[in-house]
Amino acid sequence: MGLFDSVSSVALHSALDGLALRQRTIADNVANVNTPSYHAQRVDFEDALASAVAHGSGVATPTVARSLEPTREDGNNVNLDTETVSNIDTNLRYQLATQAVSTQLAQVRSALRTS
Repeated sequence: MGLFDSVSSVALHSALDGLALRQRTIADNVANVNTPSYHAQRVDFEDALASAVAHGSGVATPTVARSLEPTREDGNNVNLDTETVSNIDTNLRYQLATQAVSTQLAQVRSALRTS
């Protein structure tokens, strides 16, 4: 197993993929806040990622499902407060994951310089 194939490295990239999909999904939800009968979407990957790491692979595929939140009279269930909080949370998690990847790469560069 190479350095970039380690469980932690693969898991970080799986997390980034899931978080990027969540960011796009939130943007779609917000863009459709006034679309009649539109149902918000939710992205889930954390449980699958935890399981993948526990089993030694780190590879997790995110899933997208319709939100089960109540709908308004027009059949739409996008809640801007929920989307805003989810967007902030997702962006913070994405920043943390990119910092972790950056730290891994810095360690590799440092090791290559000293060898």
